[in-house]
Amino acid sequence: MSDHSPHPMQQHLFQLRSTASYACGYLPGQEARSQVVVPIQKVDSCNYDALLEQGFRRSGVTTYRTACHDCQACVPMRIPVQAFRPDRSQRRALRQHGDLTTRLLPLDYTDEHYALYCRYQRVRHNGGGMDDNTPEDYNNFLLESPLESMLVEFRLDGVLKIVSIIDVTPHALSAVYTFYADDAGASYGTYAILWQIELARRTRRRYVYLGYWIEQSDKMRYKIRYRPFELRIDERWMRYENCKTPLFQSRA
Repeated sequence: MSDHSPHPMQQHLFQLRSTASYACGYLPGQEARSQVVVPIQKVDSCNYDALLEQGFRRSGVTTYRTACHDCQACVPMRIPVQAFRPDRSQRRALRQHGDLTTRLLPLDYTDEHYALYCRYQRVRHNGGGMDDNTPEDYNNFLLESPLESMLVEFRLDGVLKIVSIIDVTPHALSAVYTFYADDAGASYGTYAILWQIELARRTRRRYVYLGYWIEQSDKMRYKIRYRPFELRIDERWMRYENCKTPLFQSRA
């Protein structure tokens, strides 16, 4: 279990502004609010490292964390990479896709990436509001970053299969978004996360942040397969198995 107080640099550089209520993208019928870090121009990879510790995430140029009045279902989640051990199905995914080739690229737009993104949204999130994103929407969501960020291509025999957007900080990698081909029997999503964990381990980073986990969301159930993992509850990071069940359930 680890506990990190706010970094003094954040107290000096940033303020938090609350958004108006908006429809929750995860739980039907729920209203959501966020705290947004301002000024956005001062967020960089070094101070974002400390913001990640405090439960913040990035979407485009905006750094935010959820701050809903009546719901605390969104729980920040991270993997301590040195402690992580893949399970049997994850080891199978590593063997299955070990012949994928990778390229680390800057956040540049290509029609090929955008086409894969659109196919992914139609198959995985049809009707979710992102399946009709324009190239401008795609660019604003994934390719605008104030941080050190990278785009990773995964190809099989030259054919694009996976694209991952990753933020890079001195002590962590933060998984921003991954989209991939809908090939029968493939485990591309699993492989992409395992690849990021291994990259963090090789580059001596402590964590891979996976964003928020929501217990009630079926779409997020895959995240708890990457064990051990830590959750930020009541401003403290703790291993999932150390969370008191009544405390944890009371947050939903």
